[in-house]
Amino acid sequence: MKENSFEENLVSLEDIVKKLENGDIPLDDAIKEFNKAMELAKICDQKLKNAEEALTKIVKEDNSLEDFEIKEN
Repeated sequence: MKENSFEENLVSLEDIVKKLENGDIPLDDAIKEFNKAMELAKICDQKLKNAEEALTKIVKEDNSLEDFEIKEN
């Protein structure tokens, strides 16, 4: 099964929030949607953490990765 992109997951999460905010959803369905929303939020959070981690690395001349740091004088 294809893994959804961050953007696709975010759209799905926003759709669920709109459904829940509308209030015209049976309680059992609302609980299922809430649980799905929590899972999507967790996936989005992990993808953001992974992106942040990747963006804080720099590639050195020997193609190894190093943490990016700003050295203050």
